[in-house]
Amino acid sequence: MANMPSLRDAWLNLEDRVAVLTLARDDLRNALTGTALIDDIVDTVEWANACSAVSVLVITGSGKAFCAGGNIKEMQYRDGDHRSGPFGGTALELEHKYRHGIQRIPLAMHKAEIPIIAAINGPAIGAGCDLACMCDIRIGSERATFGETFVNLGIIPGDGGAWFLQRLIGYQRAAEITLTGRLVHAEEAVQLGLMMEQVSAEQLMPRVMMLASQIAAKPPHALRMSKRLMKQAQRHELPDFLELCAAWQGMLHNTDDHAEAITAFVEKREGRYQGR
Repeated sequence: MANMPSLRDAWLNLEDRVAVLTLARDDLRNALTGTALIDDIVDTVEWANACSAVSVLVITGSGKAFCAGGNIKEMQYRDGDHRSGPFGGTALELEHKYRHGIQRIPLAMHKAEIPIIAAINGPAIGAGCDLACMCDIRIGSERATFGETFVNLGIIPGDGGAWFLQRLIGYQRAAEITLTGRLVHAEEAVQLGLMMEQVSAEQLMPRVMMLASQIAAKPPHALRMSKRLMKQAQRHELPDFLELCAAWQGMLHNTDDHAEAITAFVEKREGRYQGR
């Protein structure tokens, strides 16, 4: 098993093939700038990809917020002594900071081979909203609030949010939410497809962990390939995609876990999978 990453502003736990990453900067509403959370998220996703003991990753926030995105207070400092901050510098310097800073998150999430579930415990604003949209499944409490609020600050979703949101809820709805910068609360989020389910705050993590455990119980190779296959389907033409399906299916038919799954089905019992 690959060694767990050393995180500075988040907690990471692994049990029964389910890894839980908790953003732990409640003092800043788990903001991604002004903290080490960008590194923590990227390092965790890369570790989960490489670790055969991980089948599912859950991301949640500590305290009252899921993730507040960028630290707005830092945005007022652009010159002089604050030039080295996340939002200071020339246009070219800022381009470099975005590409080598927050944009590392969508690239890492897009390459994730394991299913990722977001447990939305509170507001997911700006880049925090986009982080939630990068996950495969979102379940939230009644405290969950989404906001693609960049336009309110005179900027755009620099982390790729416009790419993720419209693929999740459709162009028209994404356009309305992005161009108005309004907040979407839990009940509407379910209706729009931003969240799959709304549960009480007390039931949020039990419900998420129940789903994560249900997924993690599946044959590890088939699970990862299914996730990768769904991502590939978004960017392949059907003939090319079917070629890929045939090749990967051939691999899985020759795994020990496939044989065990068939035996377990015939014997009417749960499968015992080894990732082989």
